Amino acid sequence: MSKRTEIRVPDIGDFDKVPVIEVLVAEGDSIEAEQSLVTLESDKATMEVPSPAAGKLVKLSVSEGDEVSEGDVIGEMELDDDGSGEDTGGDGDSSDSSTRDRDAEEADSAPSGASGGGSKDGSKGDGDADGSAGGTSETIDIRVPDIGDFDKVPVIEVLVEKGETVEAEQSLLTLESDKATMDIPAPEAGTLVELDVGVGDEVSEGDVIGRMKVARAARDEESEPPSDQGSGDESTSKASGSDDSKSTGSTTSGKPSSGPSGPSDEELKPPPVPFAEMGRDPSSIPHASPAVRKLARELGVDLAGVKGSGAHGRITESDLKQHVKSAMQGDGGRAAASSGSGLAVADAPKVDFAKFGEVEEKPLSRIQKISGPNLHRNWVSIPHVTQFDEADITEMDAFRKASKADAEEAGTKMTPLVFLIKAVVAALQKYPKFNTSLSADGQSLVWKKYFHVGVAVDTPNGLMVPVIRDADRKSLLDLAHDLTDLSGKARDGKLSRDEMTGGCFSISSLGGIGGTAFTPIINAPEVAILGVSKAETKPVWNGETFEPRLMLPLSLSYDHRVIDGADAARFTQYLAHVLGDIRRLML
Repeated sequence: MSKRTEIRVPDIGDFDKVPVIEVLVAEGDSIEAEQSLVTLESDKATMEVPSPAAGKLVKLSVSEGDEVSEGDVIGEMELDDDGSGEDTGGDGDSSDSSTRDRDAEEADSAPSGASGGGSKDGSKGDGDADGSAGGTSETIDIRVPDIGDFDKVPVIEVLVEKGETVEAEQSLLTLESDKATMDIPAPEAGTLVELDVGVGDEVSEGDVIGRMKVARAARDEESEPPSDQGSGDESTSKASGSDDSKSTGSTTSGKPSSGPSGPSDEELKPPPVPFAEMGRDPSSIPHASPAVRKLARELGVDLAGVKGSGAHGRITESDLKQHVKSAMQGDGGRAAASSGSGLAVADAPKVDFAKFGEVEEKPLSRIQKISGPNLHRNWVSIPHVTQFDEADITEMDAFRKASKADAEEAGTKMTPLVFLIKAVVAALQKYPKFNTSLSADGQSLVWKKYFHVGVAVDTPNGLMVPVIRDADRKSLLDLAHDLTDLSGKARDGKLSRDEMTGGCFSISSLGGIGGTAFTPIINAPEVAILGVSKAETKPVWNGETFEPRLMLPLSLSYDHRVIDGADAARFTQYLAHVLGDIRRLML
């Protein structure tokens, strides 16, 4: 008889309330053990929640946009009748007895010379981790799975001990790079024989970190490599996880895996298979790791059109890159470049820079890879116009310096940016159209009654924009505290998702670096952004003589679909007016 079990969010490190960005299955789907069900994305990492066993998805309790934490129940599933993917504990019921009898018959019918791995007689047991109930067992390597672009990641915690019995997907180690925390799971249920790493050791993808003893029968039911002698179609069907193979609860050929010359344990493990489209035939869905699927999403590539070279047609990162390269060399390059923008652009020139001199190629940072496509989309899809102006901040800067002692006593710093935030809020209140956003269909405006201001922060990993909330309700000292706190978190890479969303208007200040003017890119769905360059003392005519005044350059980029040039000029004029005498903020 079938058994129902809850599907819970596994160990996802130190993350909490992580949003669901993609649902990969639908209720009623037949799913494989370890098949990805939903994709989560925090501000630092993308994670997938796998199925704990093979069976039928009865209920899915989450959807895109929901937030989940470790241990949350996200659905229910009905396990396969043979209990594949889950250790039954050998309770001796009729179903287990039937499974053992069927496995024994298949083992007897297998050729005597077909044994491999840790099996000596080719017989199959009932799936216990140690194979003690008449089954055989083998010792397999535990390898570091795909962990993205990270290399030599230090181990910060060891979660198990030698000799311990572990479940499939149970966390064994915790790794921590400079940007994310990752857990290394057990590839199958079994007993830990060796663990070759400790706290402080560094590991990379593919490294062997230990060995474990697993039940041979359970491994054959989960995944069986293609046989060298016939049954090619059957083994391919088994690898693809077809419904016919699963419904019988038995293997297709009964042959154990090949010996040392055959595929590795990592290749034999069925890859997580997402449902790109609801109701799609599972056997037609491309096999790829979470990291490869994430890269495909960033590049806008449909994996259904990519040919995989890995085991069972698994798509590797090199397959994806070769597909993109081929598309860019042909007509697909122009289509890909203009997709979604309505623009026909020429292909990028291909240049062999090395023939001109010595070169070195380095990958973009993770933040650059994430922000790059968004910046490109904003630039090509929003009609930018930039209004330039200057503000006389002589008196404002004198007051700021005079307030230095008060700010230090309050435990913060009074920077020019604090006054800019206050002045921007006043300008947004006077010209509320700058505090709007276009609706998704572009047919209406969303007028916001709150004032959340984003401030661009230069960090070692790239530009980040934390958001100061309810800036209209805060004093200069309150704003100074918030700005100091959020800037520090940004530089340390500790900003939460909430602290980077919900902005109404952004400020990008280069005043501490230099320059006279620039064109900042609008941070969609906002409709305007203020760029601030370095203040400079200039001779200004007062009607009778020239006098030195501290002038601050302003660069206001705005969405011309929403804001007219006259409105932008009035906005910068009012902003300069308020900055010229901050007492006007109290009027």
